[in-house]
Formats: sequence, C-alpha cells, structure tokens
Amino acid sequence: MITGAAADMETYLGWLQIVEHELLLFSAFWFIVGAIDEAVVDLGWLYMRMRGKARTRAIPVGMADKPLAGKAAILVPAWHEADVIEAMIRHTLKSWQQSDYRLYVGCYRNDAATLAAAMAGAARDPRVRLVVHDADGPTTKADCLNRLYLAMGMDEARTGRDYATIVMHDAEDMVHPAALPLIDQALGAAEFIQLPVRPEPQPASPWIAGHYSDEFTESHAKSLVFRDAIGAAIPAAGVGCGFSRDLFRKLAELRRAQGESGPFAAECLTEDYELGLIVSHLGGRGRFVRALDEQDNLVATRSYFPADLESAVRQKTRWTHGIALQSWDRMGWTGRLVDIWMATRDRRGPLAAFVLAAAYVLIPVELVLGIARANGWYSPMAVSSLEQAMLAVCLVSVIWRILFRFGFTTHEYGLAEGFRAVLRVPVANLIAILAARRALFAYARSLAGEKVVWDKTSHAIHPATVLARGTAQ
Repeated sequence: MITGAAADMETYLGWLQIVEHELLLFSAFWFIVGAIDEAVVDLGWLYMRMRGKARTRAIPVGMADKPLAGKAAILVPAWHEADVIEAMIRHTLKSWQQSDYRLYVGCYRNDAATLAAAMAGAARDPRVRLVVHDADGPTTKADCLNRLYLAMGMDEARTGRDYATIVMHDAEDMVHPAALPLIDQALGAAEFIQLPVRPEPQPASPWIAGHYSDEFTESHAKSLVFRDAIGAAIPAAGVGCGFSRDLFRKLAELRRAQGESGPFAAECLTEDYELGLIVSHLGGRGRFVRALDEQDNLVATRSYFPADLESAVRQKTRWTHGIALQSWDRMGWTGRLVDIWMATRDRRGPLAAFVLAAAYVLIPVELVLGIARANGWYSPMAVSSLEQAMLAVCLVSVIWRILFRFGFTTHEYGLAEGFRAVLRVPVANLIAILAARRALFAYARSLAGEKVVWDKTSHAIHPATVLARGTAQ
C-alpha cells in the first residue's frame, strides 16, 4: 500500500511538474513579447523627454477667461445619474463663464429622477438644453449621443448659426475652467483634441479606485504623449475631447451610409474610442494636449471611478469588450503601420489577462512542488539556460514596470500614492483578469444575437460636491 501510494504521488508530481513547465514557458514568452513592446514606448518617451519634447506646457495666464473662437456644443448623455448630474451642470456653468456654448444633456423618458436633477442644475440657464430621449432607457450611450446630435442640428437649423466645436463629457465629470478655451484654441491645428483624464483619489477605496489613478496617469502622461508624437491615431476617452463641426458632418454622412441615425454607432460599447480612430481614417488629425494652469495643476477632466470590485470589473468589462473585441470586428486591421501597432496594443487586453492568469496559477503549483522538493518526494527537472534567461528578462521587466508605475503616480499624486501604486499591481491584475473573462462571455452572447445595452457605471457623488464640503469646513 505504501509503495503504491508513493508511486501514485510521484506520478502526480511528475504531471504537475509538466504543468509547471508549460505554464512557465507560456507566461514567460508572452511576458517578454509584452515587455519588448512596452520598452519601445518607454524608451521613445524617455528620448522625447531628454529632448524636451514630452514636457507638459503651461497655458497663458487668463486662458480660462478667453472668449471662444466659435460656438461650442457640449454633449452629455445621462442614464440613472440623479446623484451627480445636478452638481456636474452647476460646476460646468460656473467653471466655463463664456456665453457662446450650450450644454446638451440627454435624459430618458423613463428616468424622471435624472431629468429632475438636471433641471435643478440648469436653473433656467439659457446655456443648458435638456433633451428627453423618445425611447425608454437604457439604449446605448452612442444612441443617446445621436439623439443629442439631432437636437443640436435642429438648433442650428432654427438659429441659422452652426456650431464650430463639439465637446463630449459624462455626467460624473468635473471640468477644468481652462479646458473649453484650450480645446477651442487647439482645434485650430487639428480636427480632434483629447485632454487628459485624472481619476480623483478616494480615501475610502485606496485599492480599487486607486488603481485607476495609476493606470490613467501612466497612460495620459506617457503612452498618449508618445502616440501623439509619432503621429499615431489618438483614441477618444469620451470625456474632455473636442471635435470640429466639419468632422462630425463627415462622420454623420459615413454613419448614414451604414444605416445609422447619427455620427455614433448605436450598437458600439466604446463609441468614444472608435470615434478618435475614425478621425485618422478620414484623413483628419487628432492631438493629445497636456497643459498646466497658472497654479501648475493639470488641465484635465477629473472624476471618481468605481470604488468596489464588482463595479470596477463591470466597467472594465465594457472597455475590454468594446476596445479589444468589438473594434476588431468593426474596424479590422487597416490603416498605417503605426496605427496597426497601436491597435495591437489597445486590443491585447484579453491575451494579457490570460497570460496573467496563467502566471498566477503558477503560484500554488510552485508552492506544492516546493513542499515536495523540500521533503525529497521527487527530483525536479533541470532548468535550461534559455529558460533561465527568459526568467531573468521577466524579472527585469517587472522591476522596470514597477519603477515606471511608481514614478508616474508619485509625480501626479505624491509619494504615498506612489508606494501604494506598487502594492496595487496585483489588484489591477485581478480586475483585468475578471473583466477579460466577462468580456469574452459578453462578446460570445452578442455574436449569438443578444442586444447590446448600456451597462453603465453607477456614480454616487460628484467631485465638486466633495470639494464644496471641504471648502465649507
């Protein structure tokens, strides 16, 4: 009996060692591929930084009060946003003192709470127009935006004056006073402008909400800066982004040919991301603009991101589904070589999550095999020199990535958040793995004919409300 049990254990451990070896090779190979890709961007950004081409410029004094060169329309879709839309409208109207813009807020006929809150925020200000969708919500964000675009066009026809700029924002956004004039000015040399997004820290959720700060800061201080410098297409974030009116006319014509009712693809989960890339496909120029105001604060859109695990996974599921899977179907792999490279980076989410999952499975496998080795239950296979080299490269790349993550988060949020950023890496990986799994299942259901709906993130409080409370104390 003892001999048989020992033989069985040796067999099981042998199979487990094969699993360990295959997982190790798979994870290490794809880690190295990803590390090379990231290193190209990192080194390119460092070179730009040394040449002074990646520095954040300062805007002129008084930019926030500068009149607009042309009339602007700000599109704000809202579904179940009663907790934040009033504060968003009030803060936007207060921050942007210019008179030559109009805030188009889209509500649904079956969402009376959001409509009432939006009416309270507007407070009869002529710069706000509330648009009630003639369909029950939620449809999709893109569909709601198309309804706002229709209302905007009706206003243009009625007044005989066209808008020059179209800006997109969400109901939870806190705008910067200089953002609208900066977009207005920058559109003189481009058809699309994207400003940075800055997730606001939430003391009650330093790990879940905090990981957004790490990811957005590195992306919007390095990756998009590099992308802009090499002339690649810039994806729109859906907030803090402005477009020329002529560009939207071209988009609307393109969509009409595809059977859409407006410039946004109604079934698209990430219409904002896709919109930025289409600008390049239409021959337009998109630019990512980083700037500091007179107090050295970043001119950016600030907002609170999900603070619990379920909400964070749901939000990233939508991003992964829309960017990595839907856009593959909808946009393919056409365009310039540099855009194909960036599309590969954008769509690698599911593969990266799978590789991370494989790497994390190695942890319990290594634990079991380590105990077995310590007790002399089996003889481990020799590790080849190639495998040793691969593991060494992986270790160096992980340290490199952590240093970059620490540096960018520290620069924007301070030293304490920088150290937390290092500890938050496993949290970010877990969310990415769970989101990729859900996205793949959601994508499969959509292929089977399931209707895509607006699986939006819930927002309980607006940053301006918290700021006002702090000022009052």
